[in-house]
Amino acid sequence: MQPIIKIESLSKKYKDADLYSLNDFSLNIYEGQIFGLLGPNGAGKTTLISMLCGLVKPTSGYFSINDLNYTDHSSKIKKIIGVVPQEYALYPTLTARENLHYFGSMYGLKGSYLKDKVVETLDLLGLLKFADKRIETFSGGMKRRVNLIAGILHNPKVLFLDEPTVGVDVHSKNAIIDYLKLLNEQGTTIIYTSHHLAEAEDFCTNIAILDQGSIYAQGTPSGLIASTAEAGNLEDVFISLTGKNLRDGI
Repeated sequence: MQPIIKIESLSKKYKDADLYSLNDFSLNIYEGQIFGLLGPNGAGKTTLISMLCGLVKPTSGYFSINDLNYTDHSSKIKKIIGVVPQEYALYPTLTARENLHYFGSMYGLKGSYLKDKVVETLDLLGLLKFADKRIETFSGGMKRRVNLIAGILHNPKVLFLDEPTVGVDVHSKNAIIDYLKLLNEQGTTIIYTSHHLAEAEDFCTNIAILDQGSIYAQGTPSGLIASTAEAGNLEDVFISLTGKNLRDGI
């Protein structure tokens, strides 16, 4: 089976930085996986996602998505990926419907298809009755759900998620995770980052634990737990590999 994302010796060193944020990084992610990229602050997760989404240029190395290499096909890659950032990418004075029609049009969607898609996804995530309310009136969990919809209207083949449930209540969290599982069952490969290790243990089919720009361990959640001495859950594995030191920084 060919990987849907193939990364070979990818490195990134930012201008004036002393160290590489990502160092000779290689990884294969296969179609249909829910792949968790986990690591402490500064591990390289955001840098990796930013490069795969075309927001940051690698210092060296190679990657391809769906057999499209980034150097020759960056515009084609952007059409088949969805990105849901941690920060809300929404216009607060517009309604949920207006926001989603705008983002859908940016993907080239229009007419009755876009209208019906917006209604369908708002309904699935329990937001249809709030469709014509301004985003600035929404709770954090409601904004998080609209933020997710904005990234998946065009039915991406690969979906990148950065902390998709951060700061939300348990009901919104469950609605988001259930919808993401549905998308995955329908064929979307998901790349997920989070600090919620219990959530990642339940949600992800495969995981890579990163630190200092490199992979420390990779496998299924159950496999990683079984192979780590005295580990009862994914958090135990994480602490065993990355240590207990605080990672505060400025």
